[in-house]
Amino acid sequence: MPCTTVLVGKKATNDNSTMIARTDDGHFDVKKLIVVEPEKQPRKYKSKISHVEIELPDNPMRYTSCPSVDDAKGIWAATGINEANVGMTATETITSNPRVLAADPLVEYKKATKRGEKDVIGGIGEEDIVVLVLPYIKSAREGVLRLAELLEKYGTYESNGIAFNDENEVWWLETIGGHHWMAKRVPDEAVVLAPNQFAMDSFDLDDAFGKKKNHLCSADLKTFIKENNLDLNQNGKFNPRDIFGSHSDMDHIYNTPRAWFMGRYLTPYSHRWDGENAEFTPESDNIPWCLVPDRKVSVEDVKYLISGHYQGTEYNPYTSKDTGKRGMYRSIGINRTGVSSICQIRTDVPEALKGIEWVCFGSTAFNPVVPLYTAVSKAPKYFSNVGLEASTENLYWNSRLIGALADQNYSDCVQHIERYEDAVMTKGRAIIREYDKKMAESGDWSLTEKANEEISKMAKEQTSFTLTRVLEEASKNMKNGYKLSDN
Repeated sequence: MPCTTVLVGKKATNDNSTMIARTDDGHFDVKKLIVVEPEKQPRKYKSKISHVEIELPDNPMRYTSCPSVDDAKGIWAATGINEANVGMTATETITSNPRVLAADPLVEYKKATKRGEKDVIGGIGEEDIVVLVLPYIKSAREGVLRLAELLEKYGTYESNGIAFNDENEVWWLETIGGHHWMAKRVPDEAVVLAPNQFAMDSFDLDDAFGKKKNHLCSADLKTFIKENNLDLNQNGKFNPRDIFGSHSDMDHIYNTPRAWFMGRYLTPYSHRWDGENAEFTPESDNIPWCLVPDRKVSVEDVKYLISGHYQGTEYNPYTSKDTGKRGMYRSIGINRTGVSSICQIRTDVPEALKGIEWVCFGSTAFNPVVPLYTAVSKAPKYFSNVGLEASTENLYWNSRLIGALADQNYSDCVQHIERYEDAVMTKGRAIIREYDKKMAESGDWSLTEKANEEISKMAKEQTSFTLTRVLEEASKNMKNGYKLSDN
């Protein structure tokens, strides 16, 4: 799925938390937020796309999930945090190349075409991965190892990047062909940028085949590279992006500009992103996988990144200037996003309060992220009670309405959107601070659900207020408007 991922190590954040964020950019997929209790987790899983059947362990943990409301094509859980305070987002669709895919083909479902033939069962994919992994892991590293085992056994029918975080570590795994993989621990002081490409640009094979401290990979990866003549690197440098990824013309329109925009925001002083002497341009193939930001990164910064549409540049599709380059690159915050989340695992609070999932439905360019505790048995109805028909009774459809109206009336609505995002962020943070203190003092962790209901009520009020303002602005700009003075 064409998404954008941001990963933040604990020393790069303002509060020593870890964060993994992703926009889930489907085709206007209707999404909801739910909590899956252990008794609701299947013990035998069957993929609707690939038809693979997998026996699951009998000891699942509770976890949050953002599945598709229409499950005709599967669950597509997208993202979540489990009761061990491990976050996961899956998946970032990434690129590969014919050399890799020929050497280790994707495991695709093939329906029998002749009498007597059997269907060829496929591997696992984005539809399945969160459900197969998140309920069973107690650390980010464990997430990598469980997913790796599944990839090696069942294979995958697509190329994907998957992120995991706990309170200390962030890990990023990228699939290589149908069964191979590599994973790297995000440096604590760094931020990773992953826009639909094979992202890793360095990898320590000695560590991966030795102490395995910060790097993990398929046991036969060296042999796989050598036997299939995959190594394109010069002078002994090992760059996975060159070996396993792509450098296509489409990348320069669809993928690399997003990394450029995010890097430009994070390191405006330590790197040159504009002008004749720029180190990196929107079409550079060598934009780093991770960067040390010029200042500490907050949730607000991550939200800005995943909402990006090249603000402050000549590529902004909403600029009033005729730059000749408006909208030429694919924005991060786009119209067809179903859900986006920032899985934040905190370190300065009791265990029951560490997981905060910041959720945004619809286009991130026009909607706020709302913080919710994940140590709960259910999600507020405003987030979970979502149907396939438009309704103002849930956040998903309200977000879609606000985005569609504000996009067409951007200059008139942008001030309402900015106020909306700031208000939800401010009030949401205030409620979290209040309940953090209440629960730390009382030891009553059940107050997480009460806090979420209060946050939900606040979000509903702010959303209704904003929808009214945006609708009014859009109504003023209707083409059938008429005044007597127009005669």
